[in-house]
Amino acid sequence: MIIEPRTRGFICLTSHPKGCEQNVIDQIEYVTSKGEIEGPKKVLVIGASTGFGLASRITSAFGSNASTIGVFLEKPPTEGRPASPGWYNSAYFEEQAHKAGLYAKSINGDAFSHEIKKQTVDLIKADLGKIDLVIYSLASPVRVHPDSGEKFKSVLKPLEGVFTNNTVDFHTGVVSEISIEPGNQEDIDNTVTVMGGEDWGFWIDALQEADVLAPGFKTVAYSYIGSELTEAVYRKGTIGRAKDHLEATAFTITDKLKALEGKAYVSVNKALVTQASSAIPVIPLYISLLYKVMKEKGLHEGCIEQIQRLFSERLYAETTETDEKGRIRVDDWEMRDDVQAEVARLWKEATTETLPTLGDLEGYNTDFFNLFGFKVEGIDYDEDVNEMVEIPGLQ
Repeated sequence: MIIEPRTRGFICLTSHPKGCEQNVIDQIEYVTSKGEIEGPKKVLVIGASTGFGLASRITSAFGSNASTIGVFLEKPPTEGRPASPGWYNSAYFEEQAHKAGLYAKSINGDAFSHEIKKQTVDLIKADLGKIDLVIYSLASPVRVHPDSGEKFKSVLKPLEGVFTNNTVDFHTGVVSEISIEPGNQEDIDNTVTVMGGEDWGFWIDALQEADVLAPGFKTVAYSYIGSELTEAVYRKGTIGRAKDHLEATAFTITDKLKALEGKAYVSVNKALVTQASSAIPVIPLYISLLYKVMKEKGLHEGCIEQIQRLFSERLYAETTETDEKGRIRVDDWEMRDDVQAEVARLWKEATTETLPTLGDLEGYNTDFFNLFGFKVEGIDYDEDVNEMVEIPGLQ
């Protein structure tokens, strides 16, 4: 079939298998070009199909020759209807991994559930024995609690009064003012339940109880801090409370891992175009300005560059450097004083008319469509493609 992008707001309703395949190949080629990392050998990635999770799986496999298990929740294809992009990403990752002689299997299901945890534990026991790294990279807006069955939904709200600032429609380039009503305690509780550290802790508990964690085991979850421009709606909002909980959970997990001499980290990553970030008001405008500044300074990184640097220069370096709160900071280039000062200056001047010059809205737009396999260099989108792609190692 001929597949074209169909968008609704910050979501693309279609995905292109060949574009997703090329994205995966490009990331693999980047990792292999940087040389071998003395890193993990048996890895579980929870939330493995897109963004930082996919980059973590690629970096583990092709940077350290690791066996990987990926857990995700993606929509398979049906005749005449393409799969979600993470399905194609996972299929083509596994294809490339198997070609390279690497073990790679996947589980498609609700990672919050006890059933998927048990299925994953059973697979690790059967195939890998013990694992030495778990990456936790879930970005779901909804969680059904595995014990109560109650459904919780996260919200993106400020907490210090009504938040008013500019944002941009990245499809049209129109800059406009937006106001968001503040959240309440219920909003905080729901968002922490979905995006906090409880499920990360549940995963490590299940794996530790099953005795499938190797000595010296590490686990990493991903977080974000951001600038003063976005903090009211992000770090000082409902989602920020969830990130605080996630970061506190790292210390709780580390305490439980003492017998293994294990360690839990939170890695604070830079702002990038993801399906999740595209939904956050103000963030698209901030990212379009940030991209412009960081590209001009030669500092720009995508997901794969960030995670390759995390593994090679932080997580598996002789010493893992952390900040005063115990977090690994690979947002260090984004948060440089000169970068933030320039973004803040441009922010004041950004309008519908000036943004094409001041920012990198084209780069934002391209990265957004790349997430779904569109606007990828070298792909002929007029060509008929087979949407019925299977994931080779799907359990």
